[in-house]
Amino acid sequence: MIPVLKRELVIIIVLLVALTLLLHPDMLNHPVARLELMHNRANYAHPLLYTLVIYGVVGVIRGMAAVVMRFRNKG
Repeated sequence: MIPVLKRELVIIIVLLVALTLLLHPDMLNHPVARLELMHNRANYAHPLLYTLVIYGVVGVIRGMAAVVMRFRNKG
């Protein structure tokens, strides 16, 4: 159970970092300015919401791939 949770947590963190860098490329040059802007606007939830939506999409794709692999291995 713990290895599964660790794997899923790593996937969520990788998605969060990847989405952050894709949506806000200035995060590499001026991370403090971006974090101050987020703090001033009180936009704390949107990165997590976007990440969870993409995690759900990735989860559906992973589930479909698991079903396909299960049928493929039986045949």
